[in-house]
Amino acid sequence: DIYGHIVEFSGDQHGSRFIQQKLETANSDEKDQAFREILPNAMQLMTDVFGNYVIQKFFEHGNQSQKKTLANQMKNHILALSLQMYGCRVVQKALEHILTDQQASLIAELQKDKQVMRCVKDQNGNHVVQKAIERIPAEHIQFIVNAFTGQVCELSKHAYGCRVIQRMLEHCVEPTRSAVLQELHGCASQLITDQYGNYVTQHVIEHGREEDRAAIIALVISGIIIYSKHKFASNVVER
Repeated sequence: DIYGHIVEFSGDQHGSRFIQQKLETANSDEKDQAFREILPNAMQLMTDVFGNYVIQKFFEHGNQSQKKTLANQMKNHILALSLQMYGCRVVQKALEHILTDQQASLIAELQKDKQVMRCVKDQNGNHVVQKAIERIPAEHIQFIVNAFTGQVCELSKHAYGCRVIQRMLEHCVEPTRSAVLQELHGCASQLITDQYGNYVTQHVIEHGREEDRAAIIALVISGIIIYSKHKFASNVVER
């Protein structure tokens, strides 16, 4: 019987795994009892190497009330959690399982003081921005789109930014998608030869509209001899 020791177990490698397994099959009373123990220590567990997995399991298997309560605990801490190695995983999981109004209120915390760009260029935070683009309705993430306006080329040449631009191409609706593509076409020749930009270019060739693919392919063909010998551009030529 581990009741009374759930927080302690959650911070231990084997204890955490045990609790995760139990939560998958627990009945609502058992989950309630575990949740009551975890809640006062939820923030501490979110950034813990083993505890974060227990919180994630509650977002997957908890009831709507438990998910909402956990998400409320995260209020005013979204930036700090997003930049933290384990916290960023909890934020992503929350965005997958909470209702739209709560998704919107949590992600809105990244609106102030250029915090979106800080996250995009961070090894942990970029995953949260990618998840927001994938999961949250367009009207609630317009501020993310606005932050990227005029920055698409620069972000495409960034180790983490290039991933976020690819998610935008996959999930954003018009006219946002066209605006992103327009910026990309403006610097396409730079991106073809860039160590990160070449991935964005490949993405347009693979998933873009016919006219966008044609424009990139024409550009590649015009410089095929140079590009074929280039370390990064040759990936685009192959694509």
